[in-house]
Amino acid sequence: MLRLFLLVSLLLTAIPARAETVLVLPFHNATGAPEVEWVGESIADTIREALASGGVLALDRGDREEGFRRLSIRPGAHLTTASVLKLAQALDASRVVFGNFEVERGAPERAAKWPVKITSHIVNLGTLVRAPDLRETGALEDLASLETHLAWQALRFFAPRTAPSEEEFRKERPALRLDALESYTRGLLATTKEQKQRLFAQAARIDERFSQPCYELGRMYVDDDEYRNALAWLQRVRPEDSHYYEAQFMLGLSRYFTADFVGAEAAFRMVAAAVPLNEVFNNLGAALSRRNQADALTQFRKALEGDESDPDYHFNLGYALWKGGQFDEAARSFRAVLDRTPDDTEATTLLGACLQNSGPKPGDAKSDGLERIKFEYEEAAYRQLKAALEK
Repeated sequence: MLRLFLLVSLLLTAIPARAETVLVLPFHNATGAPEVEWVGESIADTIREALASGGVLALDRGDREEGFRRLSIRPGAHLTTASVLKLAQALDASRVVFGNFEVERGAPERAAKWPVKITSHIVNLGTLVRAPDLRETGALEDLASLETHLAWQALRFFAPRTAPSEEEFRKERPALRLDALESYTRGLLATTKEQKQRLFAQAARIDERFSQPCYELGRMYVDDDEYRNALAWLQRVRPEDSHYYEAQFMLGLSRYFTADFVGAEAAFRMVAAAVPLNEVFNNLGAALSRRNQADALTQFRKALEGDESDPDYHFNLGYALWKGGQFDEAARSFRAVLDRTPDDTEATTLLGACLQNSGPKPGDAKSDGLERIKFEYEEAAYRQLKAALEK
């Protein structure tokens, strides 16, 4: 089982070359009409989502925006081919997808019928060879369907052996309503939390099949520690969504902090089976520990085997051992915590209890529920390393 993937030394010594990654950029609004500016972001997001859910390593919006900041590129600026290549190189992408769209405007009341033409380019950064362009034409009201076909073609190009048939691909991605797609994309582009929440919620209400705004809302509520609000949205994230396992991880957090430890265990177990991250094992162990389940020790040990430098993993193992009356072993774990964080008062107190062979006292709130939870979820790092090792 792969557990040491987060160690920098492994990345530096065991990987012969970085796994190939794809950068998808917003498509340029060749028409220049501000009312359809959002379309370029929507096209890029649909392609990136299709690639990521299809197993292709595609950089997310956060990575892309960091690249824009690094090169002092204004979001929404028209990029020359040279700028596109420079941005991709700055983000260590091996291939880049970019393009443009044109909308033939007419009467405002017939905006849904406006003709739209999309052109997509794919460049291999290693060879600087450009693949044949991908093109889509249709009415603006059919944008979701046009994007889906374009995304499927891109996935088939990048993963020809594993890409599903177009029929299967479309079955998992029913065409969304244009107004839902617009609300969601404007939410991605919004600059305030309030705007984002309003637009994402609007998109999810307009089309109940739309998974991505549910993920975004759930993530935002988890970030704000509003776990009860997060629950409803995260449960609506669909399995074909590229963020599905992350959503399940956050669902586990939300259940844990609303005292649904059985539900938290189920969510973390499902994620651990697919994405064996140290933080997932740790949180699974915490959910089990809150119910005094013996398997908590197994999960805490898995987390610790993956990263022995983390004091929280030592603490949780020690805490579970202490609760089980294994005072000598627990003391070794708490000493390991104090070796790394000497001012940890909880570890100091519990080490003293171990040395006195004193276990938890029923009803003592000070010694109950001390398990330490991890909030960071590093699936992208895991996928990157796994792909590099399989090259």
